[in-house]
Amino acid sequence: MFAQVIVDVAHSNVDKIFEYSCPDGLTAGARVKVPFGGRVLDGFVIGVSPASAYPAEKVKSVISVFDEAPALVPECLTLMHTVSERYRVPKAAALRLFLPSEMRLGKVREAFKNFAVFKTADVKLSAGAKKQAQALEYLAQKGEEELPALCGMFGRGAINSLAEKGALEIRKRKISRSPFEGMSGESVQRTLTPSQTAALQSVENSDKQVHLIHGVTGSGKTEIYLNIIDREIKRGKTAIFLVPEISLTPQMLSQLRSRFGGAAAILHSGLSAGERFDEWWRLRSGEAKIAIGARSAVFAPLENIGAVIMDEEHDPSYLSETAPRYSTCDVALMRAKYNGAKLILGSATPSVESYAKAADGEYNLITLTERINKKPLPEIIIADMRKEVRRGNNSAFSKALREELDATLKSGNQAIIFLNRRGYSRTVMCRDCGYVAKCKNCDVTLTYHSEDNCLKCHYCGAKYRMLSACPECGGLHVLYSGTGTQKVVADLKELFPSARILRMDNDTVSGKDGHYKILSKFARKEADILVGTQMIAKGHDFPSVTLVGILDADMSLNFSDYRSGERTFQLITQVSGRSGRADDKGKVVLQTCSPENYILRYAVNYDYNGFFGNEIAIRKATNFPPYSLICRVMVTSDDKDKALEVLKSVYFAIEELRGKYPDEFYFLNKMHSPIKKIQGKMRYQVLIRLKDAKLLEQIYDVAVKNSDNSVFVYVEENPVNLS
Repeated sequence: MFAQVIVDVAHSNVDKIFEYSCPDGLTAGARVKVPFGGRVLDGFVIGVSPASAYPAEKVKSVISVFDEAPALVPECLTLMHTVSERYRVPKAAALRLFLPSEMRLGKVREAFKNFAVFKTADVKLSAGAKKQAQALEYLAQKGEEELPALCGMFGRGAINSLAEKGALEIRKRKISRSPFEGMSGESVQRTLTPSQTAALQSVENSDKQVHLIHGVTGSGKTEIYLNIIDREIKRGKTAIFLVPEISLTPQMLSQLRSRFGGAAAILHSGLSAGERFDEWWRLRSGEAKIAIGARSAVFAPLENIGAVIMDEEHDPSYLSETAPRYSTCDVALMRAKYNGAKLILGSATPSVESYAKAADGEYNLITLTERINKKPLPEIIIADMRKEVRRGNNSAFSKALREELDATLKSGNQAIIFLNRRGYSRTVMCRDCGYVAKCKNCDVTLTYHSEDNCLKCHYCGAKYRMLSACPECGGLHVLYSGTGTQKVVADLKELFPSARILRMDNDTVSGKDGHYKILSKFARKEADILVGTQMIAKGHDFPSVTLVGILDADMSLNFSDYRSGERTFQLITQVSGRSGRADDKGKVVLQTCSPENYILRYAVNYDYNGFFGNEIAIRKATNFPPYSLICRVMVTSDDKDKALEVLKSVYFAIEELRGKYPDEFYFLNKMHSPIKKIQGKMRYQVLIRLKDAKLLEQIYDVAVKNSDNSVFVYVEENPVNLS
């Protein structure tokens, strides 16, 4: 037999299929070790045939096989070709998406433990063998015990003696390293509201493959998702449940486990290598039927999928910003088509592109206009920060927010303060000469972090000592500018000394359960105020939260991005939705320096349809997505001269393409990237606005042709971040 193998090297020079002789019984999807040149490499078997096109003496043999069962399901091999062709990446890079990285690199294996199992008490013990007698009595009552624990209690000598006498047997047993062990929410089968029932029936009866559930915050979308999954599991199928933030996965896992028990498995980067390995194999073996996780869980090794659910489908984290730069929604649709499954997108603030497809009839649109408890959406109070400054208030908190916080704390309820900027102070500047502290590796300002008393780069993670004097002029007048989450917490402690405050941002969460610990504390009312960045903005349900404060609400409006208005509307709506989800009425204080901005007016009234109508008209008039495709070809290198040379080559090749197809281009230009350097690499870009995707393949070809070991060239489609 002969195996067609792709070696695990993500490089275009070896992006081809190699043939090896293999033992009988080897099947497609297996991972193998093969000789390659003078080395031994890992590889993926993508096919097996009885004959070879090459002379037998020239065909080398597979050295060994990794797993008893093939790691990759047949669908993975099909998707590998699709992803590789769609995003122009080597087949090995596409296959890597389907495997935990530690498993692929051989850094993790199945875990086993030794157990002492009771066999008989009918053994002769000497009068002095008290430890043996105690151990035997203990084991007779319990039946079995982990060997290290038993030895710890009674001594290894006593246990070895009992084993020799046949009183107990040592058995090696595979164990499952389950994340969030013991986590299970209360099993509640909620009665569906008429609107939820109608939504379920619409998903069930529609002949469309993609369904968009547009429901206001608190309208019960999660319960609809759980019912869809329940139906598919009862039909013998499986399901994938995607959430945008790792912080949301424990909460969703709790609900899934309460409903489906061990059938739910979690996949995300915050797990330990062993936990991820075991959860992955539970899904691959069929022991678990439901995969839940962030973006990468779309590649879960499930077969016979009945539903793929993307909660908060508008979230930019669903677009990968590292190679392969895939869209989770695109891959989810690929899997839905392969399996004949339903793809359910859900959001209170759908992306303009998704809602446009639903409005045009391409997607099945399902609308939920009320919260399930019939309570009104929280009142949003606008605080004009320009007036606050004129009144002499230079703090981060408006008078309205301070008063509402005071009332909330006195009533025993909780509050959330949202600011999408971590750290203590945004920038550190010299008042004498205007010097601003910047990262040496990246073209970005450093952020002051008071807890570590240092300056940090939020792009490469570099740390710098705090300035005692200006390095340019020697001046001692160093100014902290802007406000971060650390500073907000410090100010709140001064305003409300008795308030218990938690902070949740990338600096305070660590490990797989960092998010869970903070959110659980807040849910148990062990804190009165939760201060955080966008990771607290969506999905969370805290019944006692009756106030949300949004600081710098219009900060994202100032980004030079065609999506800035959309993102601002989404963020305000999502954060506001955390308030008033139970019996008490909710309030939101929205602080802004642009209260007259039309985006904020739509957000204050929760008027998505008004926002969408206005936004889609602007996009149509200006030929921006969904009426075009923005394509960015990035050129990065340590060597500025080489990067510029390649930039010109890329630009002239695409300009030649525009000469052939002038009607396909709305815009073409080359320039420095807004952030000129990250991690020591110079960054240049060719920005393109295309009529549609017809020329996308040829643009990818230009990028691949110009990319090498010294200059990296890659393509981004409708990038989430144009900086």
